[in-house]
Amino acid sequence: MAEEHFDVVIVGAGLSGIGAGCHLTRLAPQKRYVILEDRDAMGGTWDLFRYPGIRSDSDMHTLGYNFKPWVAEKAIAEGPAILDYIHETAREHDIDRHIRYQHRLASADWSSQDACWTLNIRRGGQGDTTSVTCSFLLMCAGYYNYAQPYTPEFRDRECFAGEIIHPQHWPQQLDYSDKRVLVIGSGATAVTVVPAMAQQAAHVTMLQRSATYMVNRPFRDKLANVLRKIMPAGWAYALTRWKNVRLQSYVYRQTRKRPERVRSRLLKRLRNELGPDYDIDTHFTPSYNPWDQRLCLVPDGDFFESIRSGKASVVTDTIERFTEKGILLDSGKELEADIIVTATGLNLSLMGEASFVVDGKAVDFSKTWTYKGLMYSDVPNLVNTFGYINASWTLRADLIAEYFCQLINHMDETGQSQATPRLRPEDEQMTPQPWVADFSSGYMQRLMHLFPKQGDHAPWLNSQDYLKDKKSLASESFDDGALVFSRPPAQSTRTAA
Repeated sequence: MAEEHFDVVIVGAGLSGIGAGCHLTRLAPQKRYVILEDRDAMGGTWDLFRYPGIRSDSDMHTLGYNFKPWVAEKAIAEGPAILDYIHETAREHDIDRHIRYQHRLASADWSSQDACWTLNIRRGGQGDTTSVTCSFLLMCAGYYNYAQPYTPEFRDRECFAGEIIHPQHWPQQLDYSDKRVLVIGSGATAVTVVPAMAQQAAHVTMLQRSATYMVNRPFRDKLANVLRKIMPAGWAYALTRWKNVRLQSYVYRQTRKRPERVRSRLLKRLRNELGPDYDIDTHFTPSYNPWDQRLCLVPDGDFFESIRSGKASVVTDTIERFTEKGILLDSGKELEADIIVTATGLNLSLMGEASFVVDGKAVDFSKTWTYKGLMYSDVPNLVNTFGYINASWTLRADLIAEYFCQLINHMDETGQSQATPRLRPEDEQMTPQPWVADFSSGYMQRLMHLFPKQGDHAPWLNSQDYLKDKKSLASESFDDGALVFSRPPAQSTRTAA
């Protein structure tokens, strides 16, 4: 029998989970909740990753919480500063006491008769298991596998005499001073690691299979820093956030409407950064349109500066095999290195790798339809936080947490205990769409088939439009016929501490 019952269980104490706890405290203070965190510290991504130069690839006026102004001078922040921001937010809202560390959700079993989830939890410290029950489950476990990053199979990898490191498992005592470093990959991590390591390494080579769009943006937001001097921090933050959200939205819409025009402008800026003699066509001209994959942010052009100075270089080729000295390319050229960094990406994770059962039947999320991008057909009292692909993650995490609080308050007011998205007759013939459409990044495509489907009309859409979501999630009625409310006639009586 479960030891405790909670109104809400939040899974994950990263940026989303801490934010969800704050929203619950503010908007539904009557609810008793707990946060389960698999690791031994809060912060999620910003506590796990420790590679050189780690920073946000979104500005902190949109990656920050909507209720907590970002007041630091740098808008593109380093990892430790973001972690401090998360800790400070948790202290201010007394979130710490709700967190149970080294508690990993293993499985969740829903009973419609009792209108509750029974959660089976592995406790890392003790090596045993425990269980709790809850009325509602709010998943904030992120979207990638914390334990196992993505690393392709490299032929003869074991032959390399130096060190091979994945950024997700960075050794803190690594000395790369005056050593030759080879970074495999061209995504956000590689673009961060290369200029950071180039400051001490003998030379850093970024080896990419194909090019990525990159854009220079200042570390500091001049307008934000000026506004904070002449008005309260909250007002300055809100105005800067408003400006940046609309700028992000405008740029993304342009990439959908006029991709060639945006492509031309991005490449022109790159030529200005690297000079007319640099081979932009080979190394910085992708085969896809802008925002078919995420654009890589280069704060203050540090990546370009490392190339111009000769401390770093880019090679575009494919790997034939590893050698004792480095990597042999398909072109026949060998790249020698003392350290190889495999910045090859991440593995997606669905629902924190937990298994789910509803009334005795295992849930296959790939067979479900997403309801507004946050709930799933025929799965009661479960909300999952998944941020935007084309904008800051926290923009959507905030919206989902606020929607969640409105939902449970609505259920209290109407005397309901179960909320289940169900297809209506007019939804039965929907054309299925992938969970995230028009996004070709490998880390998404590898596991997209495991994710829920979206339909071809509301409310069965996983929108990637913050401005539209901000309006619809706050104003649309819960009584849309697709979200079915009920109260089981025989419901267990529970006493909360």
